[in-house]
Amino acid sequence: MNAVRDFESLRAALRPERAVLVEHPLYARLAGLGEVRTFMEHHVFAVWDFMSLLKGLQRELTCVTTPWVPRGDSTARRLINEIVVGEESDDAPGGGYTSHFELYLAAMQQAGARSAGIEAFVERVKSGVSVSEALAQTRAPRGSAQFVESTFAVLATGSLPRIAAAFTLGREEIIPDMFLRVVRDLSTHDGRPLTLLVDYLERHIHLDGERHGPMSARMLESICGADPRAWEAALESARTALLARRALWDSILAALPTPQPA
Repeated sequence: MNAVRDFESLRAALRPERAVLVEHPLYARLAGLGEVRTFMEHHVFAVWDFMSLLKGLQRELTCVTTPWVPRGDSTARRLINEIVVGEESDDAPGGGYTSHFELYLAAMQQAGARSAGIEAFVERVKSGVSVSEALAQTRAPRGSAQFVESTFAVLATGSLPRIAAAFTLGREEIIPDMFLRVVRDLSTHDGRPLTLLVDYLERHIHLDGERHGPMSARMLESICGADPRAWEAALESARTALLARRALWDSILAALPTPQPA
């Protein structure tokens, strides 16, 4: 195996894991409203923990304390701050601003998916309960809980190459390919509009594919530079993130309603 020395060689090394995700059988099973609701009730935890991954990077790459002092590489600061603006305060449908997590919650409400679990989880985290305890107390779906735990395990390393790789290769770079499979022909199910879900998916397809994905790739390259150990850590972390996503998709597939015979 050739050594990973830059983003393109890193992406090439992960081709098998990416292919499994892009061709996952989950997408073809989202054929009815019940399946879409189940998907959203599990996937919303990944939507939530993305923001902690993003904020972990912002904390490491920029100064978020007072007194302010210049910190880190100026290009990386610019890239991460621009991504934060888009993810935490994007244009909301109908006017105003919203985070993508809040947009997803609105999409769940429109689709009739249950949001009580994720909302109870977030309230516990707000009150100071640890992420692990909050997941257990709210009985989060097992696959979703394991995915969140894997994200926070990466954050706990404090390693910029590992966190940036999980963010870039495990999220921003592959999400457009995955969400294209979900959004295909997805506008209504059983007569119920899913416009907000479609809007959420399409925003990520375009933002991540055209802007955030390339930006995060440049950010990862600025973090790893010419350090082979940093690239090795990035590869290991990115592969772990992709395998965690596969496990999440597998768990959602197993939780979908049993297809009824024609």
